[in-house]
Amino acid sequence: MTQHDIAKFRLLSQQITKPELKSAPEMVAYFGAIQGQEYAQTKWSLGIRIPHLNDVDIEKDLNEGRILRTHLLRPTWHFVAPEDIRWMLMLTGPRVEAINAYMYRKMELDSTTFNQCNTIMQRALEGGKHLTREALSQEFLKNNIQADGTRLVCIMMKAELEGLICSGARQGNQFTYALLEERVSLVTKKDRDEALAELSQRYFISHGPATAKDFSTWSGLSLTDCKKGIEMVKAQLAEEKIESETYYFSPKLNLDMGSFGQLQLLPVYDEMIMGYKNRDALMQHRNSVQPGKRLRYDNTLLFDGQVIGSWRRKIKPKVIDLEYEFLEQPDKKQESEFEKALLRFEEFYGLTINTINNSK
Repeated sequence: MTQHDIAKFRLLSQQITKPELKSAPEMVAYFGAIQGQEYAQTKWSLGIRIPHLNDVDIEKDLNEGRILRTHLLRPTWHFVAPEDIRWMLMLTGPRVEAINAYMYRKMELDSTTFNQCNTIMQRALEGGKHLTREALSQEFLKNNIQADGTRLVCIMMKAELEGLICSGARQGNQFTYALLEERVSLVTKKDRDEALAELSQRYFISHGPATAKDFSTWSGLSLTDCKKGIEMVKAQLAEEKIESETYYFSPKLNLDMGSFGQLQLLPVYDEMIMGYKNRDALMQHRNSVQPGKRLRYDNTLLFDGQVIGSWRRKIKPKVIDLEYEFLEQPDKKQESEFEKALLRFEEFYGLTINTINNSK
């Protein structure tokens, strides 16, 4: 297996090439969690993988609680399925809390203050209310608790990691919080080993071929835990050693399954990028053409599993300005696939695209 092969296998496992799942909640559950730091871009990540859905469809799933957005791994925002949120928080939350501990101390937040804030949030949100961060900040102030800026972020993240709150329905363009116990029905609990095995299997099925180090980087779990998880599910995975690393992946993967030679407008925090510690597999073409040169934009143009350029977009009321740059002059196939990708982007947002070519 070569690095180019790894990139193509990942197109299959990541449901970009030959996607099999039909709904956004199914896709989120398949991955375990999908990085959701850039909310609009994460919806587009799902749109790449589920071609019949548009932005409005996915927004509806989020507003109605079929997908939740919360702090979960590393720490950053992630999309997660409601049925998975509790066992995943139980598994990953302590690691995120350990990372956050320094900032909690810096913001002069102790257990007494956190408990007071949680009681206030419980009271303010109970009965199915969905409130913005700013509205909850005002509730804290009424109780003589200063909560703004980074201090407020820490208070809210702590409550998310403890399983008190999660995302609610958006109010216009504003995000809200709701009580997790009111948003999500109780499900059968998993013990820690069960949770570790479940997350391990989902990661390698959805991201493979990948290594234990990749899994640790993605999940935020220790390398020791990740190796333990691999051992638990090893019988369900295929593996191949390349140089000094062992890669694990679904035994169902077969490059003959693929319909490659497609181009994707890949957003900056897509799982094809953020799902791995080592991203060399995607950079084989880029490094051979312009080794060491930075891409102009954060979002990438991906063709046949290889980064061949970058792009950015600005969404306006009636049009999307999309700037792009190819690393080198695209061939006819790449130009044709780029046009298809633009049409899909227009369809997803229901807006016309105005393209700006900044390639040299």
